[in-house]
Amino acid sequence: MTHPENLDDFRATVRDWCAAHVPKDWRAAQTGVSDDEFAAFQKAWFAELHSAGYAVPHWPAEWGGGMSVPQQIVLYSELAAHDAPRLVLAFVGIHHAASTLLAAGTDAQRNRHLPAILDGEIWVQGFSEPEAGSDLASLRTTARAEGDTFVVNGQKLWASGAMYADWCLLLARTDPNAPKRHGISYFMMDMKTPGVDVRPIRNAVGDSHFCEIFLNDVVIPSANLVGPVNKGWQVAQATLGAERGMTMLELAERLGNAGFRWLVDACSPVDDPVVADRLAQFEIELTGLRGLCRDLVERSETGEAGPADASIVKLYYSELLQRMTDFGAQIAGLPAHTVLTKPASSGWESGAWMLDFIGSWEWTIPGGASEIQRTIIGERGLGLPREPSAV
Repeated sequence: MTHPENLDDFRATVRDWCAAHVPKDWRAAQTGVSDDEFAAFQKAWFAELHSAGYAVPHWPAEWGGGMSVPQQIVLYSELAAHDAPRLVLAFVGIHHAASTLLAAGTDAQRNRHLPAILDGEIWVQGFSEPEAGSDLASLRTTARAEGDTFVVNGQKLWASGAMYADWCLLLARTDPNAPKRHGISYFMMDMKTPGVDVRPIRNAVGDSHFCEIFLNDVVIPSANLVGPVNKGWQVAQATLGAERGMTMLELAERLGNAGFRWLVDACSPVDDPVVADRLAQFEIELTGLRGLCRDLVERSETGEAGPADASIVKLYYSELLQRMTDFGAQIAGLPAHTVLTKPASSGWESGAWMLDFIGSWEWTIPGGASEIQRTIIGERGLGLPREPSAV
């Protein structure tokens, strides 16, 4: 699908589309719905975006994308300004799975799964484990070769939306004797395979979005191996890279538009100079966040991004999010503790400031905890001496 090349014309087109298609009062309509109703809403919204050519703007043109970086910035900015629903269920598929298949998949794998993702196929990421979070290379899930299959046993943790997923991006150890980053392989796993057991985990805000995945003699065809055997760590970098760049830009635009507007509304009327000063500081920080995200996206497109740039953006966003939601909860007072009902989409957009604040804590943990990000920035970005290893 072609879009206006002139950015002003494109912005006007997206703005008109949002005015006509973003569901009105969708938050209220989604409050208290069942898992099936939430999934149906998410899939319908994805289909609406896809029909307009707005669902996968970052994909290559031959697969339904092809927007320039400036066009993508305009698109995410307008969607955020109109408070459009986030693509929660499709997120892993359109970002992580697609990036991995485009970078390391075979033609057969791309031809099978990329069109299916556009048709609503849901993916989950099966990386983290109870003993392998920030130190992901310590994972213990095993994949034993048997003929033209692999037999997988182990456990995955913090798998977002696994109860909805059709497919899983899975890391497993195929060579237990190799150094830990060299004995890992990357698989696509059908979630309907016998031996896959998904168990939701109830979190601090009452959601069960995170899940455990137990794998008991799960048989995966060799055709579902992505990249060479024992080279899964290198393949995973395409997946992990998708968590930065444009995905962070989208989150930054949402925080800077809807999130900041809600914060200002919570403080209205702003007649306290201390409150006004805090709001001004947040606006300055949000401007900085947008600039960092846009710079990261543009530098990533040209291969000029530094080794610590993504860590800087992730650290900046997650800690700014915590400060903003904390301030919202303080300003809102007792009503901020209203947690009886909330939209099913979860996350910092719940509309209840205490839920938003508690939910923001998770952002400083997955994808590399803040402590890990600071280490990366210090060692890879600033060239400081490596942190001493534990004795």
